[in-house]
Amino acid sequence: MQPEVLKYLYDIKISVASIFEYIGEKRDFKLYLSNKQLRRAVERELEIIGEACNNILKIDPDIQISNSRKIVDFRNRVIHGYDTVDDALIWGIISRDLIILQEQVERFIIE
Repeated sequence: MQPEVLKYLYDIKISVASIFEYIGEKRDFKLYLSNKQLRRAVERELEIIGEACNNILKIDPDIQISNSRKIVDFRNRVIHGYDTVDDALIWGIISRDLIILQEQVERFIIE
């Protein structure tokens, strides 16, 4: 694996871990909604994940990261359409998709 790809994979790994740290083990959607600072921190980490995926795809377009194009598209939406960001959608990503991404990234890093 190219060193640049590995660097971006580590960036994703760190951002996913940060999101899980921010939301805590309780994972309370109402708390998430009530805390603007928390929402902005999670959005920033999702931006980093999307940018890292975008950079990986430029280097290795055949890499097997599930929904990598959707991740990049969502990053663009968070950055450029900040006023249309849906908190429930972000919560769904946190609840369902990040664990899958985390597992895939871990496998790439180990290999």
